[in-house]
Amino acid sequence: MKASSRLAAAGVLACTAVLALSAPALAHVSVQPEGEAAKGGYAVVDFRVPNESDTASTVKLEVSFPMDTPLASAMPEPVPGWTADVTKTKLDKPLELHGQKIDEAISKITWTATGKGVRPGFFQKFPVAMGALPEDAEQLVFKAVQTYSDDEVVRWIEVQQEGQEEPEKPAPVLTLSDAEEGHGHGSEASEEASGEPSDDASQAAATTNADAADSDSSDTTARVLGVVGIVVGAIGVAYGVLAGRRRTTT
Repeated sequence: MKASSRLAAAGVLACTAVLALSAPALAHVSVQPEGEAAKGGYAVVDFRVPNESDTASTVKLEVSFPMDTPLASAMPEPVPGWTADVTKTKLDKPLELHGQKIDEAISKITWTATGKGVRPGFFQKFPVAMGALPEDAEQLVFKAVQTYSDDEVVRWIEVQQEGQEEPEKPAPVLTLSDAEEGHGHGSEASEEASGEPSDDASQAAATTNADAADSDSSDTTARVLGVVGIVVGAIGVAYGVLAGRRRTTT
């Protein structure tokens, strides 16, 4: 095999390895908090939806909320090019939240594209302000269904079982942190429970949205630079080995 062919083969192997390692983390529908999601508190979280199709766009996302740990409030942030429909379900056992009886909880939010949706090669964030988060749970599982413009449906509903490998289509999981000791909700919690977030909460949500956008941009740049660096390094090593062999043979 010629030196140029060996060098090309080394480059291909390096690229394949990098893509194989990075693909699982980027392909799943996931949920991440903007800041902190503390037990008993309120949080803004992002449902992140990548497009895995080469030819079709994502045009619909349905996220089911856990009913074993129901949430009384969930307010989606407006996303350009999408509509959001919030579904509530009556509870068999009403919740008591800040002295008020809550007899229904959020069971589903459905986003539907009014335009082209999420095109191939892109992803979309769907922010939601939610609470009060349960105090006696370590995580919340949100089962999601992703629909493409060619009618393909991908169900991200498989729950990770302890001690087992990650399922092929895992459901998004929000990990809850411990509440800070002495942290109170005060008037903010009351306003959230009535469906009207406080000025401080709105300002915090706006700030975290901007920070999240900057973070996404930085993360994407870092991934690209990291991939390029690994590939270039692998090619360089391969070239050095081949050059050394050629000098030895001559």
